Amino acid sequence: MRILVVGAGATGGYFGGRLAQAGRDVTFLVRAGRKAQLEETGLQIVSPHGDVTLAPQLVTVEALAETFDLVLLTVKAFSLQAALDDIANAVGPGTMILPVLNGMRHVETIAARFGANALLGGVARIASTLDAEGRVRHLAPFQELIYGEIDGSASARLAEVDAVMQGAVFDARTSSNIVHEMWLKWVFLASLGGITCLLRGTVGEIEAAGGAGLATGFVDELVAIATAVGQVPSEKYVAATKAALTVKGSALTASMYRDLQAGFRLEDAEILGDLLTLAQRHHVPAPLLTAARVQLAINQARGGR
Repeated sequence: MRILVVGAGATGGYFGGRLAQAGRDVTFLVRAGRKAQLEETGLQIVSPHGDVTLAPQLVTVEALAETFDLVLLTVKAFSLQAALDDIANAVGPGTMILPVLNGMRHVETIAARFGANALLGGVARIASTLDAEGRVRHLAPFQELIYGEIDGSASARLAEVDAVMQGAVFDARTSSNIVHEMWLKWVFLASLGGITCLLRGTVGEIEAAGGAGLATGFVDELVAIATAVGQVPSEKYVAATKAALTVKGSALTASMYRDLQAGFRLEDAEILGDLLTLAQRHHVPAPLLTAARVQLAINQARGGR
């Protein structure tokens, strides 16, 4: 199976790099600057599961002329439209597109561009970042890739994807309810990103300052929104999410908060804004979610991104 990984950043670089390390046929679609960097230094992964430096197969948009069996889409949500333009030449009649973007907006966008049959659902669970030297730094032990058919079917092509993913260092599994898994990640990510961006602190700092109730309240708002649209998280999941967001001394933050601190462009419209729209549509009170959106809008108005 020929795999095109769109982007060699924190997520694509990690999962694509591990697949290449395991001998899979992986090509990275990258910009010219990143291509030059990787050709000079190799794709470097620094991880609790072992460091590795690879000599990856690379291609730029200008040179992309072949179709692939699987496209692993790992870009930020705000870069989706540009990425879909970039991969147009790589998508043939049988190409599968596996996005691991945050939120749910991308599902309709990709289906509208390439057809619903091309689309798989995906969830990436990893904490990683690119450091100043362009290395992929894996920040925590968890590293999971989940994928499934949007309609929940156990298709032959999904089995083929699963066979390729197994044995590549990271944890990989299929899901018969991938849409629900995507919603669960959205609830967790928006809770973590929302509360850390709103209060400008790590989970441990928020807890130490007396903000544990605000963190769990944020979770409650998002669970209510998910429930209103028919994606009801289990009590066990809700309890685990609240526990993760109230750990004493925890250095846990969301990538959105790290991007905020670094002055990078944020995915707040897709992660928080779309949830707020759903809350308003279904008449679900969401004062903390609203406050987080207002806080980030103020930041943007002051010149932040």
